[in-house]
Formats: sequence, C-alpha cells, structure tokens
Amino acid sequence: MSSDLTLPAPYTPHAALMRAFDACPLIAIMRGITPAEAADHGRALYEAGFRIVEVPLNSPEPFDSIAELRRALPDDMIVGAGTVLRAEYVDRVQDAGGALIVMPHSDAAVIRRARERGLASAPGVATPTEAFAALTNGADVLKMFPAEQLGVSVVKAWRAVIDRAVPLIPVGGIAPDNMRPFLDAGANGFGLGSALYRPGQSADATAANARAFQVGLRAARGGAA
Repeated sequence: MSSDLTLPAPYTPHAALMRAFDACPLIAIMRGITPAEAADHGRALYEAGFRIVEVPLNSPEPFDSIAELRRALPDDMIVGAGTVLRAEYVDRVQDAGGALIVMPHSDAAVIRRARERGLASAPGVATPTEAFAALTNGADVLKMFPAEQLGVSVVKAWRAVIDRAVPLIPVGGIAPDNMRPFLDAGANGFGLGSALYRPGQSADATAANARAFQVGLRAARGGAA
C-alpha cells in the first residue's frame, strides 16, 4: 500500500538546531537583556528572519528571560543560553525552556551534560585540540572564539581538517560588512553580539540591526544587498 503521507523528520536537538541554522545561520546574543524586554526583542528578531537566540547567563535574571522568549516565540525559534560555565546550569536552562547551550570555553562536563539532557551545545574553542575534544564529547557546532583574534586564516585551516558537516561559527567582532572573508574561508554562520544588541536599546533598534545583518549576509553570500 502506498501513501502520500510525509512524516516529519525525527526530532533531535541536533536536527532542530540544524533546521534553524539552515533557515538563518545568525545567532543573536542578547547579553544584558531583561525579562521585561525579552519578548519584544525576540519577536523583532523572529520577524527579521532570525531563528536562534541566546541569553548569556551573566544577564539580569537570565532564566526568566529564556522562559519569556520561549513563551513568546514560535517553536521554530531555538532559544538557548550563553556563557554557560558550569554543568549544573544546563538543567536550569532546560527547565526554563532552553534548547541550546553556548559557552565561551570547551568544558567537557558542560557538553556532556547538555547531551545527557537532550540539549544541543556550541562550546567555545580556540585551538584544534579544543575543537576535536569538544566534538568527541558530543558538541553540535563549534563556536570559534574570539573570532577577531583567530582570524580568517585559522577558519580556513580548520575547515580543511574538520568534517564539513560540523558548522564553524565565528563569534566576536562580527559586523554586517565583514562576514564575507569568513564565509569564503569556510565558516558556516556567526554569533552576533554588541553590533546587534546592546543593553537598553529599543526593540526597533534590534529590528533594524537584525535587518542590516540579513542584508550583509546576502551580500556576503554573493547575492544582492
């Protein structure tokens, strides 16, 4: 018996993250956001085409902001936490509705805890040794940090030896007009910090910055700006 029914792809943290990343390979880092602001800024990002947002845990009441974003945004928006320094924070992120763990370092305990709890992870790495160790421990993507110090040549060298199925995400100093060299070297996307969001700015400013990054991404990919 044949059927025209197409079943959805199985849900896994990695698959969900990759779908969001394919839709828009820009990760919004909302450092300093407050729970009262989170929903409006999250909606501004979503309407601009973003599909991944993180709240660093050194923000005010970060778990409440994660919960507000999760309540306010459609299911295809991945909400996560950044600056996750300890494994026990993974549980609190999940309890708040987060699905992604981002960190500035490559702590094996944090990566493994994320995997155990069914969350995707993006550890920060600055050397090939850190990168391969993170993948061995179950990382989903590699956050190349700080990108302004690592530079384009490091991205190119890593891309030659790291499986192309593993996204390389430069973070640090990324602006709408400097993405192309990283993409040409083999980067797959970017984490966006203060050039996208600064504490206290309006949701309209976040929307305008998000649109500028989308324009910059299209131009970097060789499309019309």
